[in-house]
Amino acid sequence: MQQQTPNNSMTQGMQNMNHGGHELFDLHEVLACTINVLDQFMIFRQFVQDNELLDILDRQYNFTLFHYNITAECFATGQKPSQETETYMIRNLSQPIYGIKPTQPKKPNQSLADVKDAGISAHMLGLVKSHAALLTMTSVEVTNPAVRRVLASQVQNFIEMAYEIFLYQNRNAYYQVPQLEASDMQKMLNTFVPAQGMPQMPPNNRPGTVH
Repeated sequence: MQQQTPNNSMTQGMQNMNHGGHELFDLHEVLACTINVLDQFMIFRQFVQDNELLDILDRQYNFTLFHYNITAECFATGQKPSQETETYMIRNLSQPIYGIKPTQPKKPNQSLADVKDAGISAHMLGLVKSHAALLTMTSVEVTNPAVRRVLASQVQNFIEMAYEIFLYQNRNAYYQVPQLEASDMQKMLNTFVPAQGMPQMPPNNRPGTVH
């Protein structure tokens, strides 16, 4: 009797079924929100005036699109994606500038003519920060090991992307960083100290536990 070989489509179908129900809803949200980030960056691009901000937007768009593709791939197949995740590198890494200097008061735009790089970069930062939080919350709930790795590997990268936008805003005084007075800062820094020695843990009181 001739042995039958499994149908390829059936085999593939069994492979991509290794997802929990909750995970399916979470991944739909992650991928939909990733599309939202990409679409918003595309809309923002026509308003950007500064070349440095345009470079940041383009590099972050391309990075996000690449990881959208491999996330969608491994979600659909349930297997390791065909390409490895990448590491995002900040191109213009600088030290934060502390202190507050006078700037013009902020108010809502009255028309599209009022859209400036300060506002665009703030929208970008909000989107990237929110997506970093969503990736973190989702990755700890994912049961599929390949999808979990792909999501978790993106968290640090989106943190780096957010920090790059912050540094751009900070250099241009769009995002200023106040500091406490030196004495107050020192008190706050000295609030916590390392634990000394090994803690004396109480015994476990389950019935039948040998002490």
